[in-house]
This record gives sequence, C-alpha cells and structure tokens, in this order.
Amino acid sequence: MGDLLTNLYPWILALHIIAVVTWMAGIFYLPRLYVYHAEQVETGSQTDQLFQTMERKLLKFIMNPSMIAVWLFGLLLVMTPGIVDWGSVWPYTKGASVLGMSWFHGWCGKKRKLFAAGENHHTGSFYRKMNEVPTILMLVIVFSVVVKF
Repeated sequence: MGDLLTNLYPWILALHIIAVVTWMAGIFYLPRLYVYHAEQVETGSQTDQLFQTMERKLLKFIMNPSMIAVWLFGLLLVMTPGIVDWGSVWPYTKGASVLGMSWFHGWCGKKRKLFAAGENHHTGSFYRKMNEVPTILMLVIVFSVVVKF
C-alpha cells in the first residue's frame, strides 16, 4: 500500500488541494449568506425561501462533498510513507485545526436548519464575527504545513 500511495502522491495532493479550495469557498460564503439572511430577509418571504435554497444547496452539493474529499485525500496523504514527521508539532496543530474546521462546518449546518425552521435568533453581526473562526483555523493549517514548526 505504501508504494502505491508514494506513486500516487502528486495526484492525491492535487485532489486534496482542490477539495480544500472548494470547501473553504463554502466555509467562507455560507456564514456570509447568514449575515444577509439575518439582516435583510423577512421570515416566510419569497426572499427567505431563496436564501434557504442557496444555503441548502451550498452546504449539500459543495461543502459536504468537499469536506469528505478533504478528509479522504488528507488521510491518504497521512498514510503515505515519509510525508508526515510525527516528531514535529505541525501535524498535531494541523489536525486540531482541521477538526475545528469540521466542527465549524457542522455548526453552519445547524444554523441552516434554524433558518429553515424560522428560528434564527442571531444577528448579522454575530455571523460576521463567527466568520472569523475559519480564517484563524486556515492560517494555523497553512502555517503548520508550510513552515512545519
């Protein structure tokens, strides 16, 4: 298995990066939709239905498959011989941050269900602040992998 993963490493890495880019696009955009949904949309209106459709499709058709792909290709990279130095700190900071990003993804999904039920009680300002969480996690992930501290 190790030789196969080593031979496929460039392909697995490329697919992992593509999945990360699409996942991060959704992770940044969905809370932004929540900002506008909370600030400018009346519950039960046609615009409310439009936002709910956009939020649901972004989560189900872009973010969920992307997150699954990130985890799949990421785990294959971890299993590739010689890629991870487990004696360094960076694999653990990256791993913790990816878990944090996955938690944020789930949090976004729960908030989507509140909007769908007409039960959102958060302000646009709250969602703006929460949108900083994936930015911080992304910084930790990138610096962990590139600087390898």
